[in-house]
Amino acid sequence: MKQELVKEWMTGNVITVSSETTLPEAHRLMSENRIRRLPVTKNRRLIGIITRGDVREAEPSDATTLSIWELNYLLAKLSIAKIMTKDPLTISPEATLGEAAEAMLERKISGLPVIDDEKRVVGMITESDIFRAVVQKWSKD
Repeated sequence: MKQELVKEWMTGNVITVSSETTLPEAHRLMSENRIRRLPVTKNRRLIGIITRGDVREAEPSDATTLSIWELNYLLAKLSIAKIMTKDPLTISPEATLGEAAEAMLERKISGLPVIDDEKRVVGMITESDIFRAVVQKWSKD
């Protein structure tokens, strides 16, 4: 199982956003699609990633003195470019699940964009995908 390829377990048809996408729009996409990360692309090439944690950190705390209208105005203008992780760790679809798991464990991250040779996003591999592979392997033994 450790030698199985990322492309066999990744999620394809990944939802991506541009760096101009606003914070509320990214939050909406994550909520509606029940996903925790969005690759950020420009001309179909990966330039960053934004996670649900990034979105939460960018939202105001309950201690703010701004009104709800001021908050909504400011958040509506905040683009993903300001809060995304630039040049995130990625993996090839030809890498093994073991390599993906090791990279995620070392960096303490829960998912990796899967990119082709031209830096185009072709999928996402997450800890859930790897866990699914483990469970499926164990159920066959």
